[in-house]
Amino acid sequence: MTHPRLTANASRPRRSRLLAGVLTAVLVALTAVASPALADSYNDQKANARSRQAAAQAKADALAASIEGLSAELGQAVADLAATQARLPVAQAELTASQVELERTQREATLIATRLEDAQAQETEITTTIAADDARGDEIRTAVGQMARRAYKGETAATSLSVVMESTTTEDFVDQYGMISTALRTQTKALDELEQMEATNRNSQARLTAVKDKVAALKLEADQKVVEADAAKAAAAAREAEIQQLIVDQTAKQAAIAALKSQAEAEAAAADAESNAIAAELADIIARQRAAEAAKPSSSGTGASGGSGSVPGAIFGNPTSISPMYVTSEFGMRMHPVLGYVRLHAGIDLRTYCGTPLYAPRSGSVVWAKTRTGYGNQVMIDYGFIGGSSIMSSSNHLSSFAVRGGQRVDQGQLIGYSGNTGTSAACHLHFEVYLNGTPVNPRSSLGL
Repeated sequence: MTHPRLTANASRPRRSRLLAGVLTAVLVALTAVASPALADSYNDQKANARSRQAAAQAKADALAASIEGLSAELGQAVADLAATQARLPVAQAELTASQVELERTQREATLIATRLEDAQAQETEITTTIAADDARGDEIRTAVGQMARRAYKGETAATSLSVVMESTTTEDFVDQYGMISTALRTQTKALDELEQMEATNRNSQARLTAVKDKVAALKLEADQKVVEADAAKAAAAAREAEIQQLIVDQTAKQAAIAALKSQAEAEAAAADAESNAIAAELADIIARQRAAEAAKPSSSGTGASGGSGSVPGAIFGNPTSISPMYVTSEFGMRMHPVLGYVRLHAGIDLRTYCGTPLYAPRSGSVVWAKTRTGYGNQVMIDYGFIGGSSIMSSSNHLSSFAVRGGQRVDQGQLIGYSGNTGTSAACHLHFEVYLNGTPVNPRSSLGL
């Protein structure tokens, strides 16, 4: 509960589930915005991640504390705006990532297309070479076959003996022998060329098979890059559309909050008035107690007179059923999320769950158990004078009472059940401690 005299938050109504969801979204969004530098070491990245998580948690806690002082309508508007503002930079980062991914896939698609074109050109070249070699091989085989047939038919001199026997002159011998030698060399050369060409073709066929496999793989890769590029393009388009909508929503929510400013001022004024009323009532009670103590003939003056100005150490037990106690929101100054000025959160919020027991932290007298504006159902307990100072405490936002005003309670006695009455976002215990009627940080008195 925010102390309206000094404080920024007036407390808010019952919207626990909504706020929990919004705060989770804000926390996740804030955590996701930045990524560690690529050059950081693994340990540095972990440290950076923890730091960002802590910062995001602090912002989420601050949001929770600021909303607590508002009515349901205002609290919802502020929570919605915070969620939109948290999502906007994340969407912008995602847009940048999508654009980078799109550029990458398009660049890789261009490289793959070039490689595919080269591979297809190689495939065409090798196929053409094989076809030409096959045609040349066919020519050589035909020529060799023709020579073999002529030799078989006796159309060519087959041996040196036939040349000697059939030659009539030396010149005739020389001519015929030269023709036979030339034919033999031509035949041998043709057979060597054919053998070499067949070996070359076998290599070309192997290369062609490899190039065809490469072409097929590149076609698959190119198709995959098209799919990836389409996905990146769609993601970028979706993020652009989302960003435009977020900007529209942000503007609308800011306008809605501005329109509710007078309502926020009225709520803050009501909270101030209630806080002032409580302060006046406590001051009156303390004044009467001091007067009564002073009027006692046997009074030594050590009880009600004077005052140390501080709570004397851990004087309270755990007022909740959660052990150990867990503080969800601290005592301190808060910025009002609508009006923009600082107010005091005059107590600490302790974790409880809806309908769980709450106890008297020390033996004392119940001043009242009733509903107070902003505080919801409140139990105020007076512990009298401790070290010369009046000490009281209040437990707030209860769902129901187990005590009544004027009743004496012992430490640990049931006083009611936790809830989120008044301007409260979720079930919790807002616990305040008053030193001579002024709110002070309850931590030390609870031993925290």
